[in-house]
Amino acid sequence: MPHGDAGTSFAVWAPAARSVAVRAAGRDHALRARSGGFFEATLPLPADTDYRFVLDGGRALPDPCSRRQPFGIDGPSRVHDPGSFAWTDSDRPGLDLDTLVVYELHVGAFTAAGTFDGVVEHLAALRRLGVTAIELMPVATFPGSRNWGYDGAYASAPHEGYGGPDGLGRLVDAAHRAGLGVILDVVYNHVGPGADLRAFGPYFTAARTTFWGDALDFGQHGVREWAIQNAELWVRDYHVDGLRLDATHAIFDDSQPHVLAELAERVHAVDPRTLVIAEMETGDLRPISDWGHDAQWADEFHHVLHVLLTGEREGYYAEYEPSVTQLAEQLRREPSNRLVFCSQNHDQVGNRAFGDRPASGELRLRAAALLFAPQVPLLFMGEEYGERRGFRFFTDHTDPAIAEATRAGRRREFERFTSFAAEDVPDPQDVATFAGSKLDRAGSDGTLLELYRKLLALRSSLPRAVEVAPDEAHRFLRLRRGDHELSLNFSEHEHDGVPPRDIRLRSS
Repeated sequence: MPHGDAGTSFAVWAPAARSVAVRAAGRDHALRARSGGFFEATLPLPADTDYRFVLDGGRALPDPCSRRQPFGIDGPSRVHDPGSFAWTDSDRPGLDLDTLVVYELHVGAFTAAGTFDGVVEHLAALRRLGVTAIELMPVATFPGSRNWGYDGAYASAPHEGYGGPDGLGRLVDAAHRAGLGVILDVVYNHVGPGADLRAFGPYFTAARTTFWGDALDFGQHGVREWAIQNAELWVRDYHVDGLRLDATHAIFDDSQPHVLAELAERVHAVDPRTLVIAEMETGDLRPISDWGHDAQWADEFHHVLHVLLTGEREGYYAEYEPSVTQLAEQLRREPSNRLVFCSQNHDQVGNRAFGDRPASGELRLRAAALLFAPQVPLLFMGEEYGERRGFRFFTDHTDPAIAEATRAGRRREFERFTSFAAEDVPDPQDVATFAGSKLDRAGSDGTLLELYRKLLALRSSLPRAVEVAPDEAHRFLRLRRGDHELSLNFSEHEHDGVPPRDIRLRSS
């Protein structure tokens, strides 16, 4: 952290090292050993200095908690002064779960520019749509120039290709001026390739494994602080209004309190208005019941709705029935203002083999079921106007071995599905896979967009209580909130005056 003329404070957790130095400005500057395996010192180095850490006189490595990586994962870290940004959002109101409408987007694919500044141009339109917060897929520095963001190697350094720290500041500041909050997707269940954390200390444990390899060891104080201080940083230094915690079911901790409970407590201490929202596997409500999180994703709604509309029963859809009764059960779930529902998101679109969007004939039913529900709605970029381009899985790993392993893993992931040949799965490393995932607003469906606007305007005035009446024989579902009634016809036949696979909304 820079302190003007006083220099910059450096600190690093390296419990196995005998000595640590900062290599900058052509020389090595020794740090002092402190308790708990930390090394620290204030050095006569100004903001914007490039540096690396040298452990025991060996290889020079970027800072595991780097705030800026101007040359990517293989380059030096750069001292960044968060106080240098001129904020204009002192009167931001924060977010309210009772009125929250989230719009998830990928910075690189949302616009042709693929930058934070590119997103700014669309904020006013999102506010007019009825959105109250944008949710950015992870922006931490990752390998190469394109990635979903879940391969972040330096968790505290906004990706330089998107605009770096100042670009993120401009986006958050502009969002607040437009009346929008900003939720940031953060990843503490694994670390992407390229950051040599093992050289610094026991960040990982072989006692637990995740889909991505050995689990992070949150029994280690330094690892807990790596995650929790990162969460605090986004709220304190970048003014974000909420954090979405990725795959919390892959974060293991037997400590008391659980690391994710401590994280929520400390984030709320920085700013009590901050929302902490967890992604958790279906059937597990620990984030809101045990850890003090404000809300969590509830993918069961999506799965039931998807099976009802498509009949797909492969993979994780196998346990769901094409049933309006099951959908009704989801719509009755409580606490409704702490469960986040979606019809599309990056996983449910992008983790299909070809990243294909739902069929056009499903979109009105999907929109109405989601936006009339009392739970918190999340929209995925482009769904409001019927985006037809898919959102595919894309990477740009610079290590050839990791690149090939990613290709092979992607093909292997879909071998059990019968609807396509695994060799046809798009190559995630091909730049065309990324380019074909960028939004194409030229084909916007104005009628669908108007439906989204109408439903979003309506939901702000509806009481939270919902009455649900499923008719399984006719694949028909009737919902009532206050004096508004929504009919959803999932059948291929007209019923009660509602055309096949369509909706009717009326007030009484």
